[in-house]
Amino acid sequence: MLKLKKKLHQQLKNSTKKPARSDTINKDAKQFQAWITQTLGNSFDFYHETVQVGSTNGYLYYLTTMTNTEVITEKITQPLSSISSNNQSMTLSEWKTLCHKIFGGTQHHFVATKNEVVTLLMKGYLVIHLDGMNEVIVIKIRSTDLRSIEEPSTQTIIRGPKEGFIENLDTNINLVRRRIKNPKLRFEEHVVGSETSTGVALGYLEGVANSKIVEEVRKRITDIQTNAIFESANIEEFITDKTLTPFPLLYNTERPDTIAAHILSGKVAIFVDGSPFVLSAPTVLNDFIATSEDYYLPYLMGTFLRLLRYLAFFISLLLPAFYVGIITYHHEMIPTDLIISIISQREGVPFPALVEAILMEIAFEILREAGIRMPRAVGGTISIVGGLVIGQAAVEAGLVSNIMVIVVSLTAISSFVSPIYSFSIAARLLRFVFIILAGIFGFYGILLGLIMMVAHLASLRSFGIAYLSPYAPFFLHDHEDTMVRVPIWMMRQRPKSFRTEEANKQPNAKSPSPPSQEAGS
Repeated sequence: MLKLKKKLHQQLKNSTKKPARSDTINKDAKQFQAWITQTLGNSFDFYHETVQVGSTNGYLYYLTTMTNTEVITEKITQPLSSISSNNQSMTLSEWKTLCHKIFGGTQHHFVATKNEVVTLLMKGYLVIHLDGMNEVIVIKIRSTDLRSIEEPSTQTIIRGPKEGFIENLDTNINLVRRRIKNPKLRFEEHVVGSETSTGVALGYLEGVANSKIVEEVRKRITDIQTNAIFESANIEEFITDKTLTPFPLLYNTERPDTIAAHILSGKVAIFVDGSPFVLSAPTVLNDFIATSEDYYLPYLMGTFLRLLRYLAFFISLLLPAFYVGIITYHHEMIPTDLIISIISQREGVPFPALVEAILMEIAFEILREAGIRMPRAVGGTISIVGGLVIGQAAVEAGLVSNIMVIVVSLTAISSFVSPIYSFSIAARLLRFVFIILAGIFGFYGILLGLIMMVAHLASLRSFGIAYLSPYAPFFLHDHEDTMVRVPIWMMRQRPKSFRTEEANKQPNAKSPSPPSQEAGS
């Protein structure tokens, strides 16, 4: 029995060793060179050449399209060629000691598996393998051909930093670190996508962000099983609490100052390599109304702008529905002179108000989408001129009324007030639902739609945080930064709805006051 146990143990031990040996780097440099050449195929940008370090031969590998060849020549090949030969074979420990001396100013480390070598090559690393060694050195020398830091294209900035995220993960993290010089700021790197191996980084402030939320974000990202990630929107779709909703459950922005403020408030930022849009979690409804500029303006002006955005959201959502409901069922709710004017304008229009509103909204959505997809030089002109020409022609042809053109135009302008594009899309989609409800049931249909929308919003969660916080559940303290923005010195604590581990933000902040008469005299 004892011999049988030993035999089974030995078989298990051997079976576990075989996969490790198959992934171990060959000591023979030529065998490893044959394997890596076969693995990468005949790609024109895969470059390899022989190198000699002292009396030891080896190979150097990198992708020319992912690395900076000038830096390779300056920091790699020239130092290696200057090493004198002592006619003795070099051991692995001696090679590591030598690498620490000549590559001290670069990011380098040793790896011992083939899969890791291929992964790092794809990321822009350089690989050096010497004959007789079962480990290779990889050196980070990525190409510097990146888009320069520019003003965000989707979020116009009037006052505030003009910098925007770009498609490089390291640069985006740098933009945040320059704003939060705190040693507790943490960034965790993950790789998502079996074929794209896209880098994803989590950023949060340790000791402030709720550890359970951080762990939940980390778990959802590591659980993603997909072949490709090209944009942060792909990550968003994999990790949101509920996908059957028109409302975005993760905040996205191109502004580093916004992400820095979210991290300081206890949120988790999600950076995706190749995307200029950074995600923020958890998210509540008010995040899509507030902007960073609200804190760069006097608090009275910031409050006014927030109230204006809330008003614009409801106008873009409900104005066409109110028009259809009044024209169809509730004539008595508007003054007699106004109803006579509206009815006279609608004289000769062959469609009921419901059909008229839907046709005009669809036509404007087509014009808006065409303006976005057209080249920038003519996109805005197409939207404006197309809207004017089509609207005027439709009125003159008697297909729609003048008042309908005014309603649709005001609705469209109000939808542009939303600072986040993904949030404005929700209002655009729900607008058609409210128009249909108003055309069938009148104002009762609008009220029914509002009740269903609020119930749906109350059911939404973003990583366990209620979407309607701090309205439902109600947190009185958090209302100092919702519809109304109080002065910054009064915001002494972080939002309670995010359940941060450190509630105090600036507990000793005081109101600015002029000096006393004695001090000024």
